[in-house]
Amino acid sequence: MLAGVRDVLKRKLSPETFGRTHYWWWCGKFYLPRRAASIVVRRTPVVYGEPSDLLERLREVNVFAPTAMCRMMTKYGSDKGNSWHNYTGIYSHLFGKLRNRDIRIFELGICRKDPQLSSGTAGDGRPGASLRAWCEIFPRAMVFGADIDRSVLFTEDRIQTYYCDQLDGDAIGDLWAQPALRGEMDIIIEDGLHTFPASVSFLAGSLEHVCVGGIYVVEDISRTDLQMWHKQLPIYASQFPNYDFVLAELPNSLNDFDNNLLIIRRRS
Repeated sequence: MLAGVRDVLKRKLSPETFGRTHYWWWCGKFYLPRRAASIVVRRTPVVYGEPSDLLERLREVNVFAPTAMCRMMTKYGSDKGNSWHNYTGIYSHLFGKLRNRDIRIFELGICRKDPQLSSGTAGDGRPGASLRAWCEIFPRAMVFGADIDRSVLFTEDRIQTYYCDQLDGDAIGDLWAQPALRGEMDIIIEDGLHTFPASVSFLAGSLEHVCVGGIYVVEDISRTDLQMWHKQLPIYASQFPNYDFVLAELPNSLNDFDNNLLIIRRRS
């Protein structure tokens, strides 16, 4: 029933009005009750990887507890911090100290509106939602994005976006050759096609662009792909000895399909 009401409101209201209505509904339905319950309820990720302080830190994060970053992402229409994905608990823990620093953030996947350019449907996300949220979360950051769908590319204050096909090594090379992207990134988020080959392809051409101490994240890893990632972890550990690799399965009663992350930190 709630889904039906939501669909009616989405058709009747402008995107901006629907976004505000959904945000306040989400605060009352999810954020405030979850915030209160998290005082006594604790749910932590199941993590895999070589021993490191990163792995131990992630093991202790209570991903049941909503954060201010959850509100920011939901405010702009991103699914990173609502009930379907609860990544922002992890991100708040990893990125919180960067809030007032001059950092550079890159995210692949602006939210395709053309399902022909995706491995699945385009979904309900709003193009550029997380990029705009990053700008508010990090008021001194430069934010960059890329997508295979040229129709969703845009430029705003502190946001620049570019074309990229993450299955094409030449296109990935062309992306990082753009003058604005030649410096290293503090954060790289891969939220693209959500397939194992596509994620491996983009990682191979992009991991070197993370700065020392920086974080690279592969989002929305499906449960069906977890076994392949488990096999890939020791290969990466050998191939990239200066990086920590942690595969994190996040508990979520609503989403047992793709609520999993690969988190990589460059040590030196």
